[in-house]
Amino acid sequence: MPLRPPFIAPLQFADADAALAQVQLIYNASITHLRDALQRFVAGDALDTDGTRGLHRVRACYPFVRLQTTSVAKSGKADKRLSYGFVAGPGHYETTLTRPDLFASYYREQFRLLLQNHDVELEIGISSQPIPIHFPFGDYDYIEGSMDAERRQLMRDVFDLPDLSVMDDGIANGTFEPRPGQAQPLALFTAPRMDYSLQRLRHYTGTSPEHFQNFVLFTNYQFYIDEFVAMGLEAMNDPASPYRAFVQPGNVITRRTGEATGELDALGKVPPRLPQMPAYHLIREDGSGITMINIGVGPANAKTITDHVAVLRPHAWLMLGHCAGLRTTQELGDYVLAHAYVREDHVLDEDLPIWVPIPALAEIQLALQTAVAEVTGLSGAALKNLLRTGTVATTDNRNWELLPDNTPQRRFSQSRAVALDMESATIAANGFRFRVPYGTLLCVSDKPLHGEIKLPGMANNFYRERVDQHLRIGIRALEILREKGPDSLHSRKLRSFAEVAFQ
Repeated sequence: MPLRPPFIAPLQFADADAALAQVQLIYNASITHLRDALQRFVAGDALDTDGTRGLHRVRACYPFVRLQTTSVAKSGKADKRLSYGFVAGPGHYETTLTRPDLFASYYREQFRLLLQNHDVELEIGISSQPIPIHFPFGDYDYIEGSMDAERRQLMRDVFDLPDLSVMDDGIANGTFEPRPGQAQPLALFTAPRMDYSLQRLRHYTGTSPEHFQNFVLFTNYQFYIDEFVAMGLEAMNDPASPYRAFVQPGNVITRRTGEATGELDALGKVPPRLPQMPAYHLIREDGSGITMINIGVGPANAKTITDHVAVLRPHAWLMLGHCAGLRTTQELGDYVLAHAYVREDHVLDEDLPIWVPIPALAEIQLALQTAVAEVTGLSGAALKNLLRTGTVATTDNRNWELLPDNTPQRRFSQSRAVALDMESATIAANGFRFRVPYGTLLCVSDKPLHGEIKLPGMANNFYRERVDQHLRIGIRALEILREKGPDSLHSRKLRSFAEVAFQ
């Protein structure tokens, strides 16, 4: 028999705070058990507490939340405007849960809505899904000691390792079919899938998941990051700033003037080289600040990072970047607000069929247009001359204009595209797929169809003139969305007719 933590019997709860406390109790007992066992294993302990010979299997499992309802009707207290917080019909629903410290506010709100909308109790207990040994350890958790190759090989005989078969995106993709007797899902992601992405976020961005905020900017140029860093450090010099800290790769934390130093601040360290997709965070107390990530160039990076940021359930993400203008009437430095996308990125074809439309979201579009007007001070015809609303095409071929017979140009013309890039449709499509509100505001940096390509001097001048303004527009748009609140932001356009209950 595997060595397990003490058994905690399932209990039912009619209070969200009490349900969350039980999840925390189960999870903390599980990871403490795994951490202690691994420390003993590294030290050479045989882990044979019952007196038998040989290494024992060590196992601890995730907590679960379960809901059972016999009625299609929702409670009279249900808010019918919400696009989440309720199950699709009578039945048995559940999901595994992880990191109740990191997701405390999120879980509490999902529990509250389920209790409010269905007038049934939530059951909290220990699932049968093992926690892989790699996942209970954070950035600053260390195991003392070392193992030779033979003992390292024994780890898979003792501990559970990540099982990719329980980490797929079938629920989010709408392809999941429960086995006979299996519960319907309550959330888009299982606990192992979430833990896997939390590990990947550390790796790709160089910052802990704890620092990520609910509003996210993606960019494909370091110039934008340089401006964001300058703005972030400037905000930290202002005691009245709504942001309390600024975090850079390596978990390097700069606190707002007058803000007390955190106990982990001294552990942050500037990395010897930047990670693949470095992230920077303007922190607000309630997590409603702004995270900005330089995803680099290409749809593969855009898919990779949004696959993992999605488990944090942000309230919105926006793409700010450069694009090729496809119309003769456009000027370098003009903005493009995407209201449709041509998907020639191919990286999501297996997850989201190409025939699925990616709609523009009114809340995001209005926020971006308002932000452009506020930051530039333009209105009416002058604003329309600067800001073009239209279709953005995203390609996975950086040298599309060199293909013979002008076939890409013909397709882009037929689609009425006004701009082309390599990331925007991917980010929007993954936002649609993962039910994260999305938007795109691009800046025209060249016009390859019309002989206007970026030359070194011209490019440098363009970057100096436009990057600061473009970034301020993106930040202002997110502030507008935050002011309206998440209840008005999460669109029912992103939810199917048989949707999971969790946001």
